[in-house]
Amino acid sequence: QVQLVESGGGLVQAGGSLSLSCAASGRTFSINTMGWYRQAPGKQRELVAAITSGGSPNIADSVKGRFTISRDNAKNTVYLKMNSLRPEDTAVYYCNYNRGYGLDIWGQGTQVTVSS
Repeated sequence: QVQLVESGGGLVQAGGSLSLSCAASGRTFSINTMGWYRQAPGKQRELVAAITSGGSPNIADSVKGRFTISRDNAKNTVYLKMNSLRPEDTAVYYCNYNRGYGLDIWGQGTQVTVSS
């Protein structure tokens, strides 16, 4: 099984920056996609950004130009650098590891709160 450990998040003022990281361990696979989703109160979970093991990113339009996703395959870790944060970025952010073939793992979530 794959386990995910998230770190980062917290409280920041609008315009500030935060970083998230997520490390995968256990029975990982070299080919996978890791990414971040978020869920605000009363809203559906949505993709923020994801990146394949080959380095191809997929970034939501709402955060494009402000958030950057990267990964270190040797460490099985994905990073999300969030700049120019807005109050509407406030949500619980979840790390995701997807290998296909039914293997889709979620982290426990980390709160990001942006005050105005």
